[in-house]
Amino acid sequence: MSGARRHRVIGGPVERPPRYGLSLPNRGVLFGATSVDELLAVSEQAEASGVFDSIWVGDSLFAKPRLESLVLLSAIAARTRRVRLGTCCLSTFPLRDPIFLAAQWAALDHVSHGRMVLGACVGGSLPREKAEAEFAAFDVKLSERGPRLEEGMTILRRLWTEDRVSHQGRFYRLRDLTLEPKPVQKPCPPIWIATNPKPELTPPHVLDRALRRVGLMADGWMTDNIPVARFHERWDLIRRVAREAGRPTGSMEAALHLMVNINDDRSAAWKEAVKFLHTYYSPAMTREYIENWLAYGSPKAVVEKIRAYVDAGCTTPILRFASWDQKGQLARAIADVMPAALALRLPV
Repeated sequence: MSGARRHRVIGGPVERPPRYGLSLPNRGVLFGATSVDELLAVSEQAEASGVFDSIWVGDSLFAKPRLESLVLLSAIAARTRRVRLGTCCLSTFPLRDPIFLAAQWAALDHVSHGRMVLGACVGGSLPREKAEAEFAAFDVKLSERGPRLEEGMTILRRLWTEDRVSHQGRFYRLRDLTLEPKPVQKPCPPIWIATNPKPELTPPHVLDRALRRVGLMADGWMTDNIPVARFHERWDLIRRVAREAGRPTGSMEAALHLMVNINDDRSAAWKEAVKFLHTYYSPAMTREYIENWLAYGSPKAVVEKIRAYVDAGCTTPILRFASWDQKGQLARAIADVMPAALALRLPV
């Protein structure tokens, strides 16, 4: 078991360390930032280090093309034995047939021997015109994203845990279906919801519904590029909603997807990270946007950025290297960042 899972007891209460994840840049194969062989090798190296609890891949088809997430996860599952594996996040969830997805994910849970975490989201990320084109390819309206996610999650869990499932919903209809084999994990694989609605772009009722959906339906929350204070506020709200609904919160995780570039020359770290992020995502990303999302510079500077979110309740920091040198950044993280990061403790 990795060092990330050890607990230390002080005077009764259990101090919980964060669990660290590694996010792979599976879009990077399009512009020479990585290769399939390197992604698999990095996965093996991350697991062998003992400091990472999970490995994640992104997802999109046409809005942000990349290696298809479930296929890549199956390859990683065959090359690893311990780390949890998941999507960060499955932005095509509202576009996928839930029956087929349930079967695929159950199969992945068998291939991985029960290590899968489904990170789901409504998709439709900016720029809006690309999101609309992606949804139009499947004849799905952007306005249906949230309801499709909710109905799809319900169907997945029922197919994973019940036999002879019938369902009559707004988007999907099932009659007397039994999915076999059921997943390895019991009662079923966890489903986390990724969401980060921007207050300046999102009507209050939509923002509230997005966060309440996590508390009411998800086993964990994923987010990114969010101020520390807002992270803390939203995580408190999500757990409060869950408690009020009678759902257990002790096992819920709060994951932050954080970009990282480790370099003692802080200016050089910034320049490479900006170039990488502009290429990977969009050249329209502003300095303020990147500053908020990126931990960069010396190992100490990177750890301090992580510490701020752990102090705010982040149970699962997920690191992605904003660099063309994925192996070098991983080696530097293992040697110079993770020892201090593993010593951090969540608030009791």
